[in-house]
Order: sequence, then structure tokens, then C-alpha cells
Amino acid sequence: MKKIIVAIDSFKGCLTSTEANQAASEGILARMSEAVVVQVPVSDGGEGWLEAFRAVIGGEIVEVNVKDPLMRPIVAQYLIQGDTAVIEIAKASGLTLLSSEERNPMIATSYGTGQLVVDAVRKGCKHIIVGLGGSATSDCGIGMLEAINNSQFTINYVESCHDSAIFEQAHIALAAPKFENDVRFTIATDVTNPLCGENGAAHVFAPQKGATPDQVIALDARAKRFAMASAKHMGRDSQNKLGAGAAGGLGYAFLQYMNAECRSGIDLLLDSIHFDDLLQDADLVITGEGSADRQTLMGKLPFGILLRARKQNVPVMLIAGRIADEQLLLDAGFSHVACINPPGLPIEIAMQPDTAKENIRKTVRI
Repeated sequence: MKKIIVAIDSFKGCLTSTEANQAASEGILARMSEAVVVQVPVSDGGEGWLEAFRAVIGGEIVEVNVKDPLMRPIVAQYLIQGDTAVIEIAKASGLTLLSSEERNPMIATSYGTGQLVVDAVRKGCKHIIVGLGGSATSDCGIGMLEAINNSQFTINYVESCHDSAIFEQAHIALAAPKFENDVRFTIATDVTNPLCGENGAAHVFAPQKGATPDQVIALDARAKRFAMASAKHMGRDSQNKLGAGAAGGLGYAFLQYMNAECRSGIDLLLDSIHFDDLLQDADLVITGEGSADRQTLMGKLPFGILLRARKQNVPVMLIAGRIADEQLLLDAGFSHVACINPPGLPIEIAMQPDTAKENIRKTVRI
């Protein structure tokens, strides 16, 4: 009797992790009815982070009136368990909140994420775990800091600095928030990019958020000015720390201004569910994501699962809605790499949930 672990990331804008896992399980059992299938909802800090963490620790979903990336009113959720809050920044500042025509990281703001942080602190949370992924923004977290500073909930600001060249979009002071109660932050991301430069937030991630080549250059320059001014006034510089480039530089704001600890999102989650124990008698792991390519090997969720499984010699199958750099993925150690969509399938059909579920079922009938 085979034991198969199914741990598939969400297919953004199409399926949640739970929905993708269920479709895969149905496909496996249709072919191997005697198999033991273990479904593990997963997220590396992006879409599905709340769902995955709630499956691990339980807790209460809290709804808050916040601003979306274009400062429109929406209702966003986060999770509270005891004095711990879990925030998925995509709920307030996510790319999926905007239509393709609305995407513009020159103006998109992380303000709503700051509002979630403020609400969690006001409710007495002492540890805030923030999943960084799926953002529409490239504002270095300036919007988040603005929301916190506007809340009149912070005290003991460090020396302030107003610089119109730096804060073209957000007129805030350079100040490190000091909450009335000690609060520690853990940011969860598998992005290791720095804030600035060719491998930074703007150059690597802003194009998928709607930035033109000229806007990428402008965003990177803005980030450099912000980081230089922040370092000058705070006496430390976090722009090259792991995670600084995550979520359009929101990681940098947490590291620089909140003194956050950065953890691998997938490792944080897998440790919480004792994934290594699940692997001990497993015959196969099936993981996946919406689009798999060389960036998958830069610390994204399927690669984190591969590293865990490889230590116990458990083969890992990778599925995705789009596959590029297949040989690189195989060379990295995936036993099999499969695109769920047949050639020529129009994207608008492939993205329909029922179509995606059926294609996952067919792909994993091994």
C-alpha cells in the first residue's frame, strides 16, 4: 500500500491549496484506490497562508475594514490564536485584488497591511507572523509604515526626516514604530532577494505587477533613496538582508523598522506540521504551483518541499499550470515534472477552476 503526500501550493487566481490537493487526491485514488493519501495545505507566505496556518494551529479569523492597494475600502482577514496573529499581506495588499488594467506598482500601496498590523496589536497580540507574498506593491513598505504612524498607536519615534525626493508618494516621517506593548514580528518568505539592484524587488518582481521598464528603473531608484535615508537616520541598514526584497520591499520595512526575524515561509509551516515525520514512510510527494520555472529553485514552496523529501530519499513530482526550464527542474532533483494543461489550451479556459481540477486529476493518475 503506497503512501502519497499531496502538498500543492495555490494556483493563484484559480485554486486554493486545499482545492488543488483534493483534485490530486481524487486523481490518485481513481487509479490506486488502496493508496493512503495525506493532504497538506501549504503556502510559502503568499496566497493561502492563512488557510494553511489555520489548519495547523486553529484560531479565529478576524475581519477588518482596510484599504486595498489603490486605497479603496475592502474587508480583509487575519488569524488570531492566543496572543499570536497570522497576517497574509495578500489579503489587504494583494495583486489578486486588482484587475490587470489596474496594476501599477508606482502607486499601489501597502497601507492596508499596516492597518492589519495595528488591529492585531490593539487586540493584544504579542507575536505577529506575516506571510509575504502575492503583493501588488513595490513601495518598500512605506504605505504600511504610514498606516501605523497614522494610527496614533506608536510612541517614541526616532529622529524624523521629511524628504520630498524620497517620499514622492507617501508623506511620512522616517520613524521606527514603538508599540505600547512589546511586539515581535516574524516575516515568512522564501524570497532571498535584496531590496535594490538587478536582483532586487523592482527588477525581479515589479514587471509582473504591471511595471514598465522605465518604471522598474524609477522604482529601484526610489528604493535606494529610501534605504539610504533610513540607514542614515537609524544607524543600521537592512537592504541586503535575506527577505528585504520580498513583497515589493515590504520585507525591508519589517526588517529595518520592526526588527523582524525572517524565516523561510515553507520551513516555518512544515516545521509546524511536523512534515519530516510525515515523510518517514512516504513513497511519493506530489507538489506544485501555478507556474514553475527557474524561479522555483530560488526558494519557492515546491523547492522547499523537495529539499525536505530528498533528505529521506522520497521522490517528488512537480505539477504546474505552466512549465519552463524543465531540465533545470529535473536536474535540481524533481523525479517528474508535468504541466497539467494540454498544449494549445487557452489561458482563460485553463484558469477556470473546474478545468484546472480535472486537469490535475488527469495529470496525477500515475
